[in-house]
Amino acid sequence: MKATLLLSVLILGTAAADPQLSSWYTARSGSYARIYTSTGNQGTGTTSTTWSRGTGVQSSPVYAGLHEIDYSNDWVYIRTTGLAGHIMGPWYLDAAKSQNFPNFPANTATIYRIPRNPVIPPTTKTATGLGASGYYVNGVAMFDMRDAFSYSTSNGQDATPTNGITGDGIWNREAYHNESVTFDAGFAHQAGSQYHYHAQPPGLRYQLGDHVAYNASTNVYTEMPGLPTTHSPIVAWAADGLPVYGPYGYSDPNNASSGIRRMTSGFRLRSITTRTALPAWAQRVQNKTTLTASQYGPAVSTTYALGHYLEDYEYKGDVGFTYGTDFDLNEYNVRYCVTPEFPNKTWAYFLTIAADGTPAYPYATGRQYYGTPSGGAVGSISESVTTHWQGGPNKQETAESVTPSAANNDVEITWSAVEGGTYQITAGDTPSTDQNVSTPTLSGSDKLVYKDTGARASHARRFYRANRTALASFDSNGFNYTPPGGGTGGTVSFTFTFPTNPMLPPQNAITSITVGGVTTSITSYTQGTGSATLSFNNSTLSSGTAYPAILTFTPPGMTTRTVTSTNSYTR
Repeated sequence: MKATLLLSVLILGTAAADPQLSSWYTARSGSYARIYTSTGNQGTGTTSTTWSRGTGVQSSPVYAGLHEIDYSNDWVYIRTTGLAGHIMGPWYLDAAKSQNFPNFPANTATIYRIPRNPVIPPTTKTATGLGASGYYVNGVAMFDMRDAFSYSTSNGQDATPTNGITGDGIWNREAYHNESVTFDAGFAHQAGSQYHYHAQPPGLRYQLGDHVAYNASTNVYTEMPGLPTTHSPIVAWAADGLPVYGPYGYSDPNNASSGIRRMTSGFRLRSITTRTALPAWAQRVQNKTTLTASQYGPAVSTTYALGHYLEDYEYKGDVGFTYGTDFDLNEYNVRYCVTPEFPNKTWAYFLTIAADGTPAYPYATGRQYYGTPSGGAVGSISESVTTHWQGGPNKQETAESVTPSAANNDVEITWSAVEGGTYQITAGDTPSTDQNVSTPTLSGSDKLVYKDTGARASHARRFYRANRTALASFDSNGFNYTPPGGGTGGTVSFTFTFPTNPMLPPQNAITSITVGGVTTSITSYTQGTGSATLSFNNSTLSSGTAYPAILTFTPPGMTTRTVTSTNSYTR
């Protein structure tokens, strides 16, 4: 028996070769975002798709990460929930894990654009701001190395404008040093409800195959020993349009055959005991060559250890070391080099880590962008664009595998599906004679599996089709999605499946079939299989709500009976 699957192929033409379009991580787009709400739930592997804490309220499930990529001549646009496809959480405020982090993450409903034609070099360099300085390829925001606090000399403490005391903005607190205790296993947390990475994201790197191992039972990511054999993938795109790679690149920036090594940062900790002068790079960024006593930071101490502030680091190129010989990345954390996606060379940022995977300053981008950061979040797409890809509720189901069994003549088919979907599997010896054979539940969050028992013995060949018949309600904020028959409403056609035990009535004995109280017309009806294709007006039905069909009939000499379909229609 030969198993044949009906597949849809999307031809993207030359656009598919563009790394600004093809490097995004879309494998988990059909799955809900999930968190561990506590260490207890992490220990038992219990995840949540709805949650609430502080400003992070997710009352309905929402799809993880990216759900659309569009492009024009000048921009690449992504639509994202901002939530990772790896399990997020738990988060705490202390190493003892006794005090909860105040917020959970939530759907940010973000549209972010990245320039397709980076301006390099710009007339002047621009400092990174608070908030997203780009986006990782899984749709999670990339933040710089700061945590928004800076030292207030007059008050003798670190402060932000939100706590009633404004820091001086000269000695800026470093996020990984001060906040990593609040990071989850993926090295992220949330400001308000915006989940983001300050440093290298091992959860994403694991999903991309970038030399990271994962222990699912403990929810721990670790850097693999030794060196990888391949160049790191693109892990993010910065607001200036430059790629951000993982930590491993070619030994020779001009030679893709030169071997792989970990890229070395251009920064190191200063050897100081007082904070009365800025390092040269910070003088350039802040335009301050000398400080007055009212601008001094606190002396180095246990409370204010080296590394507490960005300005505790110095650029090696300012203190006698040579860029390209003694270290790989300049003060902007970029390198001009050959990469797999750019064989003719590009300026690119690289993640910086120590040999054990521990994040190393400056982590992703430098304190200033290398190019012009014209990208950023937008409220809407105001130009004509081409849609490169859609996921989430718009994800196209695809067949992943066919597994025949010689021992028992079974055939098992697996589709990549959409979590929350209800599916009808049909099979037939020709594409035009397929019949309903199963309404399976999803195996895992986004996998649909059907086993055709004994098919190899009874069929010379077989065609299988998976049809999504309904989709559960989800948080659609920010999604470019219209449920089937959506908009202002109109007449739609939909196939329902009814149970056949006890036997259904013949069609001429049916009193009515309604959907959400709306009377339908029967287009086709098969008594033996329980399949009924119905035509009805959906204008009075609520979007996002699942409606089964209700079949009513009165057997001779008996009271009226109703039968409810096993699947539902969602407008």
